[in-house]
Amino acid sequence: MLDGDGSIYVRLKPNPTYKYGFQVAPNVIFFQKNTLLKEMEIIREKLNCGYIRKRNDGIVELTIGDRPSIIYVLENMLPFLILKKKQAKLMLKIIKYQKQVNNAKKFLKLAKYIDQFGILNYSKRRIINTQVVRNHMEKQGLLTPQRLVPRYVGTDGN
Repeated sequence: MLDGDGSIYVRLKPNPTYKYGFQVAPNVIFFQKNTLLKEMEIIREKLNCGYIRKRNDGIVELTIGDRPSIIYVLENMLPFLILKKKQAKLMLKIIKYQKQVNNAKKFLKLAKYIDQFGILNYSKRRIINTQVVRNHMEKQGLLTPQRLVPRYVGTDGN
């Protein structure tokens, strides 16, 4: 169900209350027609996580957004995934790496991992990427701007 009617993604959301100015927002979402609301409620109960939202377009979604639940769901579903296996592995990598982020450079590395979701999910609307984060961090004095270091060439051209 997750492979066909689901989504695994993470994005960066501007949030000035966070140390580096951005919030990491991971999600695992299952989609079905509103006519399958009861079945989605059963799935939510069996997973023991997430929340259900009825959309105005006739779709009901089960959203899992907290990290421990995402880890639980993805680790248990990973052996059965085909289409979204790469996304699941990348999400688990991001959640694990995020715990290690303790400086601006590591946050930028995390942002690069998150950028990979834009490629895996064919995202065309993603506007917050590593370069946007880098620019913000430089403006805030959290990161030294990258400068081009002149390359000295010897007389023999090397």
